[in-house]
Amino acid sequence: MSALVLDTGALVAVDRGDRAMAAKLRVAERSELALRSTGVVIAEAWRDAGGQQASLARLLKSVEVKAVDRRLGQEAGVLLGGAGVTDATDATVVAIATTGDRILTSDPVDIRRLAAASRRSIHVVPC
Repeated sequence: MSALVLDTGALVAVDRGDRAMAAKLRVAERSELALRSTGVVIAEAWRDAGGQQASLARLLKSVEVKAVDRRLGQEAGVLLGGAGVTDATDATVVAIATTGDRILTSDPVDIRRLAAASRRSIHVVPC
């Protein structure tokens, strides 16, 4: 099953109540796309210990969150080397994407470079 992989920019947009982002997520839901991200992405977006990020918390209930273990870390590192970019979080996002997935990102330039380095057919969707 195809997935919509979310980067930090997508989570931040949800947290800020961005209507365009909400519409993109509704389209994904109607298309039965699974939502996926990494724990590192959540670390970049989550800031409130008091639970004030209600919109983001609701979204995360429906997101499959992948842990960045040694294997995923190594794959992300290889992608960084192959793409000539330095953002490890972006590399983990691409590393969990499979052929046919879409990545919803605020950094389409680097994500496209990483996707090309992965040699998988991944669609990059700007936030």
